[in-house]
This record gives sequence, structure tokens and C-alpha cells, in this order.
Amino acid sequence: MADSRKITPDFFEDSEPDPVETATGPADNSQNQTSGPAASARAGRLTNSQAATGSGVTKKKAGFYLSADILNRFNLKFYELKLSGAPIDNKSNLLELMLGFALDDMDKGEDSRILHKSKMA
Repeated sequence: MADSRKITPDFFEDSEPDPVETATGPADNSQNQTSGPAASARAGRLTNSQAATGSGVTKKKAGFYLSADILNRFNLKFYELKLSGAPIDNKSNLLELMLGFALDDMDKGEDSRILHKSKMA
């Protein structure tokens, strides 16, 4: 008897080809050695992650589980910042900034507030 379960794709897997790049060709100029109008159009094109963020930085979707309390606090802080006029574009940018600060703090070693808190917990 055949297995009737539907196999769903893993959207976070790196081995799958990017559908937009498959249809339109690679976004990197160094991979495209042709010339002409088509090459010029491809030269200015951003990848999916770059277009989604509005920047030239390549980003990748990440899947993490967060406690409901942390997620609620994060959402509340995001909306408080937006209402106060802070220059935060979206939640992804805010989270990236926060993770950057946390990683910088952890790089301090013994002086890290995060590492000190984790020892106390």
C-alpha cells in the first residue's frame, strides 16, 4: 500500500533552489558574464531577502520558539517605540539590533551582563 501522507517542503532548508533566481538567473554580477540590456537589468536586481528588507544586506529567515511572555514584551516594546517616533522600520530590524547588542555584551566575557544573569538563573 502506498504512503498517502503528503510530503511538505522544508521552507528553511538551504538545499532547495530559490524560485526567483531559478526563473530570472543569479543576482550576482560575477556569476553572469554576458553583456547587453538583460545583463544590465540583472546587475541592479536584489535577492528576495534583500528586496524584503529594503537593503543591500542579504538576510535569511530564521525559525525560533520564544516564550509567550518574551514575545508579548517584544511586541509591546516595538509598538511603544513606533508610537514614540523611534526610527525602527520593522520587528526584524529591531530584533537584529537587539541581538547585536546582546552578542556584543556576551563578547565582554566576565564583564557580560547577560552571562552574569545566566549564571544566577
